[in-house]
Parts: sequence; structure tokens; C-alpha cells
Amino acid sequence: MEESKSKSKIRIIRAYFSGIEKRDKKKEILRNLSSQLAEKGMQYTQMRLPVSKITPKIEEDLKSKIEAHILNAKIRLAGEEDFEIILDLYNKAWMTSREPYSRLTFESLKYIYNYPDTKIFIAKLYGIDVAFMILDLEGSEKEFGVISALAVLPRFQSKGIGKVMGLFAWSYFNQLSVKELRCEVHEKNLVSFNFIKSLGFQEFDKKIYKIKDFQTIEA
Repeated sequence: MEESKSKSKIRIIRAYFSGIEKRDKKKEILRNLSSQLAEKGMQYTQMRLPVSKITPKIEEDLKSKIEAHILNAKIRLAGEEDFEIILDLYNKAWMTSREPYSRLTFESLKYIYNYPDTKIFIAKLYGIDVAFMILDLEGSEKEFGVISALAVLPRFQSKGIGKVMGLFAWSYFNQLSVKELRCEVHEKNLVSFNFIKSLGFQEFDKKIYKIKDFQTIEA
């Protein structure tokens, strides 16, 4: 049962943060890329970063590349009162994405938020909420820290906010004694791939997902 719930959660996150949309959850209708999913599936690059490689020097080197005022961004744990903020950040961030876009629903966000070991964080800069990130734990012993999603407002993209949140994720997972950080990126999303690689992540596998892997909440 626990494994089934975990897979369901992962599918929900993947569905929305990969630009796949299902309008009618009962009929499980997939909009955008449905033919590609049915015929060939979608390929994702699996990336990882062993915690042992995140040394203080690497952290300092990364911080040195981020402007001081960006480093001052405040990151907080999101609560249910932040749902509207998260939805707004998501919709604005993905409007500029080159990948197919789907609107994140309150229902799906609530499901993700309420799942054990899943935490959502929001970054504030200049008094404005500019980004959010979903962190998760996976593995039989919760040994993998997963960055499930990261979204930044368009006007704050490529300014270092993503790196600040990456540093925060390292610190968060380090406190939980995870062995490795993981994430995945769509094969054609070179911007995200290069960003993740700049944080020190390395490619270790590729996975092909089919329609069933993108299902969202079941009726």
C-alpha cells in the first residue's frame, strides 16, 4: 500500500512538472504529447550528486558566483495558507517554459503537500515570493533526497535564485543524513539540464516513461 501511494505521488509531481495535463481525471484524458507517450514514451535523464561530494569548498565556490543580494533571499517552509502563492508561482514560471504547459490544480497541490516526507519551500526576495521548490525522500531507507520540482518567476530566472535554492536543498538533506541527491530532467530541456549540472549533478541513467507514469489523482 505504501509503495502504491508513493508511486501515485511521484506520478502526480511528474505529470505537472513535465508539462503533461489530464483534464478529466475520471476518463484519464492526456492532453499534449499523448501520441508521443503512447508510441515512444518520453525520455528523462536521471541525475545524482553524492552528498560526500558536497564539500564546504564547493559550496563556497558556488556562493561566490551568486550576487550578494540574491544570496540574501529568505526561504521558508510553505503551509496550506501558501497554496495560492505556489499556484501563482507555478503558472507564471511555466508560462515561459519551452515544454508543454498545464495548469496545476489546488487538489493536486494539496495531495502532494499532505504526503509524508514531501516538503515545499518558498523563496522571498525584495519582499516578493519569487520561487518554490518541492523536496522529497525516496529509497527503502529514505537514503535519497529528491528535488522534485523547482520553479522561479520569469523575471528572476538566470539570476542565481535557483542556485540559492539548490544550496538550501543540500543543507536540508544533509540534516536528514541522506546519501545522495537526485533529480530528473526531460531529454530536451537543455536549460534545466545545464543548470542542474552546474550544481554538480552528474547523469547516471535514462528512463522512458509511458502514459501510465503520468497519471494524476485517481477518482
